[in-house]
Amino acid sequence: MAAKSKHVVDFEQIKSTMSEPYKKPVQVIDETGKIVNKELFDRFSDDELVTLMEKMVWERALHEQTMNFSRQGRLGFYAPTYGEEASEMGIAHAMKKQDYLFPAYRDLPQLIQHGATVKEGYLWSKGHYQAYDYVRRGVRAWIPQIIIGAQYVQAAGAALGIKKNDEKDTVAYTFTGDGGTSQGDFYEGINFASSFQAPAVFFVQNNAWAISVPRKTQTAAETLAQKGVASGVPGVQVDGMDILATYLVAKEAREFAAAGNGPALVETLTYRFGAHSSAGDDPSRYRTKEEEKPWFDRDPLIRLRKVLTEKKLWDQDKEDKLVAQYKDEFKEAMKDAEAAPKQKVSDFLTHTFEVPTPDVADEIKKFQAKESK
Repeated sequence: MAAKSKHVVDFEQIKSTMSEPYKKPVQVIDETGKIVNKELFDRFSDDELVTLMEKMVWERALHEQTMNFSRQGRLGFYAPTYGEEASEMGIAHAMKKQDYLFPAYRDLPQLIQHGATVKEGYLWSKGHYQAYDYVRRGVRAWIPQIIIGAQYVQAAGAALGIKKNDEKDTVAYTFTGDGGTSQGDFYEGINFASSFQAPAVFFVQNNAWAISVPRKTQTAAETLAQKGVASGVPGVQVDGMDILATYLVAKEAREFAAAGNGPALVETLTYRFGAHSSAGDDPSRYRTKEEEKPWFDRDPLIRLRKVLTEKKLWDQDKEDKLVAQYKDEFKEAMKDAEAAPKQKVSDFLTHTFEVPTPDVADEIKKFQAKESK
């Protein structure tokens, strides 16, 4: 006779296996630039491969030039995106213009790809109200969120609105980092969207560090993708340094949500190469060179560049010319941003409400009278 188990429930066994379905990141090109999934790779035309490379080069150039402006004291807050180009551009390329984007403060590249201008991105960093002109132009994107995780609740609400308005082939999508998954808004957002089966796609860019807090101490969950399970949201991990894999997963997540299946959660495994922000953060105080090196070796641009070079679709001269072109465009955008009118108190009040309340309307008149003297 078999011995009876002493456990009513084997919690150790449950804990050891509950992350198994989520620990297999989707990958097309590995860390060495080798194609590891030919079937998925063959879904891309040569033109599509070049376009994705151009978008990553664009974002890397945007980061470099914007950091220069920041060091010159010409910007306010800026969150670097160095190292996250495959994650951000792969996702942006999978979304459609009719989708509603709810960006966080590190998501200016995606916001610009969705329809905002670089000038507006710089004005946002400067705290200028004209940064949001893209909303008036009809771009379906909200203001970059500073509160960690709050954009998840906003996206869930917008997704419910999409469903109630019976908008077809439309989703709300948003981003947070690994640290954001510890916020209450993260859980509230995915649970709300799941409860109402609303078309939302939630992206977690796991860049390994929430400022100085490492991923390993942020949460005991082995993956961030599995955090959707309790809310009934399917989740997946993808190699976020592989733009081809990221694009394909984001595209399928979007199609899943747009088809009426409820929300999806995607964890992209990426890395923040530089500081958390331009506001004085020094990663050398909490990270070692030994930790950083393997991630730098996985640089998404190097990875795809190798593949395209072997296919004779890319060369260094082409890339250098693109970088120079992009940086010239960014310099012009900064000139335009710096030429924006100086803000007045009445401007802030005027843009607080679409229709000012009586009290605010009185304040606007008072300040306009003072400002006209």
